Amino acid sequence: MRFMSLFSGVGGMDLGLERAGMECVVQVESDEYARGVLARHWPHVPRYDDVVGFPPVVEPVDLICGGPPCQPLSWAGRRKAEADERWMWDEYIRIVREVRPRWVLVENVLGLLSAGHVRGSAFGTILGDLAAAGYDAEWQSIPAAAVGARHIRNRVWLVAYTNSAGLEGRVFDPERTRQLLAGSRRETEQGIWSPERRVQRLAHGVPRRVDRIRCLGNACVPQLVEVIGRRIMECHVAIDNAASSAEGVESEHAGALGEEGEGDEEVPSDFHGSHGRGVEGAGWGW
Repeated sequence: MRFMSLFSGVGGMDLGLERAGMECVVQVESDEYARGVLARHWPHVPRYDDVVGFPPVVEPVDLICGGPPCQPLSWAGRRKAEADERWMWDEYIRIVREVRPRWVLVENVLGLLSAGHVRGSAFGTILGDLAAAGYDAEWQSIPAAAVGARHIRNRVWLVAYTNSAGLEGRVFDPERTRQLLAGSRRETEQGIWSPERRVQRLAHGVPRRVDRIRCLGNACVPQLVEVIGRRIMECHVAIDNAASSAEGVESEHAGALGEEGEGDEEVPSDFHGSHGRGVEGAGWGW
C-alpha cells in the first residue's frame, strides 16, 4: 500500500505505517525544523511545505493519513473548532476528494469528540464531509499507554474507507486489536523497541532543544500507528481477496450460462449483489 502523509510532523505516523508494511510516497509539513527531520529519514520522498494548494499533481495512493492541528480542539485552548483560523480539516477533505484514496486515517486529541459551537459539532462536520465524499468511518480512542508508553496520551483514531470497499469486519475489531496491542507491549517489555526516549527538560548547549521537544509533543507514537496500520493492511488484503473470489464466481457463472446456450441473456441486475456500506453503524456511539 502507498500512502500520502499530511501534517507529517517528524514522521511518527509515517514510521508506524511503514513498519506495518506500507510505503510513504509524499509528505506535507509546514514546520521547517520538522521538514529537516523528515529529509534525514525519508531523503527520497518528495516533501511540500503547505497543504493549501496541494497536491500540484494528483497521483494515486491507497491511503491518506494525517493529524490536522489540534489547537482548535484542545482543552488547553479556546476550542473554537471551525471558527479557529488553524482549523485545517477543510483542506484535508479537499485533498481526499481530489485524490480519492481507498483509505483515510485521521488522528487528533480527545477534544475532537466534544469541540464545536454545539458539543461535538466539529466531529460531526468531519463525519458528514467524509460521508458526502463517499466514505464510511469508524473510530476509537486508544492511548499511547496501550503499547507500553510511560504516559496516557489518549488520542482519537478515525479510519474511513470508500462505501464500495466491501469491508465485512470492523477495522477496530476488539479481539484482533487487543491481540496486536498486546504484541506491541511485549516488544516494549522485551526492549525490542522502546516507545520513547527519556527527555531531559533542562539542558545547556543542546542545539534546537525547544524545537525537538515541541516536535516530540506533537508526534504520534509509532507503535500505536503500526497496530492500526496492520489492521488496515489486513482489511485491505481481505477486500482484494473477496473481490477476486467474486470475479471468479462471476466468470464460472457466465461460462455455465454459455454452455447452456443462454450466454446472450442479460444477467439479472441483482445477481452480483452489493458490497454494502461496510459494518452497519460501525463506530457510532462513543
